[in-house]
Amino acid sequence: MFEQAVKSAAKQLRSGDVVVLPTETVYGLAANAFDEKAVAKIFEIKGRPAHNPIIVHVVSLDMARSCVTAWPDLAEKLARAFWPGPLTLVLPRAERIPSIVTAHGPTVGIRWPSHPLAQAIIRECGLPLAAPSANPSNLLSPTTVEHVVKALGDRVPLVIDGGQCQVGIESTVLDLTVSPPRVLRPGIIHDEALIAVTGTLSDRDAQQGQAVKSPGMLAKHYAPRAKLMTLNWRNDRELRQQILNTSNSLAGCHVIAHSVIPSAEGFDRVSVIPHDPEAFARALYAELHCCDELGAKVIIVESLPKTSEWTGIADRLKRASAT
Repeated sequence: MFEQAVKSAAKQLRSGDVVVLPTETVYGLAANAFDEKAVAKIFEIKGRPAHNPIIVHVVSLDMARSCVTAWPDLAEKLARAFWPGPLTLVLPRAERIPSIVTAHGPTVGIRWPSHPLAQAIIRECGLPLAAPSANPSNLLSPTTVEHVVKALGDRVPLVIDGGQCQVGIESTVLDLTVSPPRVLRPGIIHDEALIAVTGTLSDRDAQQGQAVKSPGMLAKHYAPRAKLMTLNWRNDRELRQQILNTSNSLAGCHVIAHSVIPSAEGFDRVSVIPHDPEAFARALYAELHCCDELGAKVIIVESLPKTSEWTGIADRLKRASAT
C-alpha cells in the first residue's frame, strides 16, 4: 500500500500534475518545483496570490544545493542540526527554480520534511517539490486528509493519506541571505534552538516593508471561517464579561482553553488542549476545523504564555484573528 501510493504520486508529479501529500507540519499541495506550468496549477487550485512564494521540499543536502546558488557554512550547520524537520532555509535561488515559485524574488525557501511518505515520494520522483499547504489561500491549513477533502474536494487528482500531521503548524522559516539570520515565520523550532547554532538572530521587526521571501507573512492567514479572538481570563465570570463586552453572545461561541477551563454552560462548546506548546500546536488546527464544522460564530482561544516556545502558535493565532 505504501509503495503503491508512492509510485502513483511520483508518476503524477513527473507528468506535470499536482498531488496532495502529508508532511510532519501540514498537508501540502505538491508539484515539480522545476516545472513552471505544474506550479501554476498550485496557484490556480488554491487561489493563491502571485506575491506569496512557495517552499521547495527536498530529501538530501545535494538536492537542496541544486536549488540554490549559495550554500554557506551556516546552512550546512543548520541543515545537519534540524533536517529532516520543520525548518525552512531561505537562500539565493538557482535559475532552474522558476520565478513563479519565489514570487519573482531572488530567494527560495528550502526544507527537508521528516514525514516518511513525503520523503519516499520526493525520492521516487528524483525532483524537488514545491508544496504550500493544501487548502484555499488564507484559510486553515489541513492536518488530516479529511481536512483536505473538505477544503479542495475533487480539484486535486490524487490525495495521499499519511495520517494526522505530528507537528501541526507550518515550518519555521529562517532567512540566511541577511546577517545575522532573520526568522521570517516562527514555528515549533524556536529562537533559542536556532541561536544555539547561529549564535544570534536579526530583529524580526526589521523585515517590515521588504519583499515577501516566505509564505505566512501576510497579515490575514491561517483563518477559520468563524471570527477568532484570543482572551485572557482568571475565572468564568471574567471570561463571560469580556465576551459580552465585545458585543458577542455566548450562544454560537466556542472556547478553546489550556489552563483556566471554563464551565460549558451557555457556550456551544468548550474544548481543552494540553498546556504544552508541542501538543497545542499538534491539535490547534484540528480544533479550529472542528469549530467551523460545528457552525461556530466566534472562537475564543485562551491567551498563550509569552515564552519563545509559544511564539509560532501565537503568530498563527494573530494572523487568524486579523480583520
